[in-house]
Amino acid sequence: MDFALAVLTFAIVVVILALAFVLAGGGRENVVGRRLAAIAKGVGSGSGSPRLKLLRDEVLSSLPAFNRLLLRATWAGRLRGFIAQAGVNILPGKLILCSAVLGFGLYLLVPYVYPHPLVALLLGVIGAGAPMAYVAVRRAKRLRAFEKSFPEAIDLLGRAVRAGHAFTTGLEMVTTELPEPVAGEFKIVFDEQNFGLPLRDALTNLAERVPIVDVRFFVTALLVHKETGGNLVQILADLSRVIRERFKLLGEVRARTAQGRLTAAILIALPPAMIVILRGLNPDYVNLLFTDPVGPYMLGGAALLQVIGSALLWKVVNIRV
Repeated sequence: MDFALAVLTFAIVVVILALAFVLAGGGRENVVGRRLAAIAKGVGSGSGSPRLKLLRDEVLSSLPAFNRLLLRATWAGRLRGFIAQAGVNILPGKLILCSAVLGFGLYLLVPYVYPHPLVALLLGVIGAGAPMAYVAVRRAKRLRAFEKSFPEAIDLLGRAVRAGHAFTTGLEMVTTELPEPVAGEFKIVFDEQNFGLPLRDALTNLAERVPIVDVRFFVTALLVHKETGGNLVQILADLSRVIRERFKLLGEVRARTAQGRLTAAILIALPPAMIVILRGLNPDYVNLLFTDPVGPYMLGGAALLQVIGSALLWKVVNIRV
């Protein structure tokens, strides 16, 4: 009966949050409407100013009260950039609410299955971190895809400049000839400079959106060329060659460290796998960890040491080039 009541409470909370998201889903359209109204009011006022300063209204949540709260936090902007780098179409406020619902829901439900506060707290923390972990995995995957296609984008820019096209025309060609996410990021650069933003600022924004060393080299080389001049085709060709050589060196490093990474994976997976196997072979031998009052604390300490050891092992075998 208590478990059914907890499940019902959790379902009601999820439904209420879903309805709030749906009812506030027009937040972006309302923001656009307010911007257009402000522009029309500024034009109709006859101020005579040829330049109308438009301040971008940051939308961090579709819930107005929560959005105002997040706007006061300095970390909310960094979280939005982190989500944008992952290519996930979700507002930071919605991600935070999803984490809160998962974490609090597991914290409420676990005691009805295994009545111990430490286990409930541990699973609640894991549930709260699951959405952020998903975004982090998507971000890493997207940055790897960008890094893989980036030399082709540089080669395409070089061929476009060699053929006599303007550099901005080469940017447009990248947006149509190459796959995502390279095409999308270069499209943002092309649109920004096409709408009046200086090319220097558009390239700087690219380096901020894509935190990859190769992109910083690319932006720095272009900015130096813009200031000092030189053979842009040769600069792009040399940059593409250096990036490809780095990929070749990275492949050799990964091949030589494959045994170490496999050993680290086995050592990380061995303790939880042994608990599962022993519980299946001899349940009375392992159940002492779950029935004794000291057992959950020992499991919590072992889990903490496991996380620390896994982080150290992965840092040793994960060599960056």
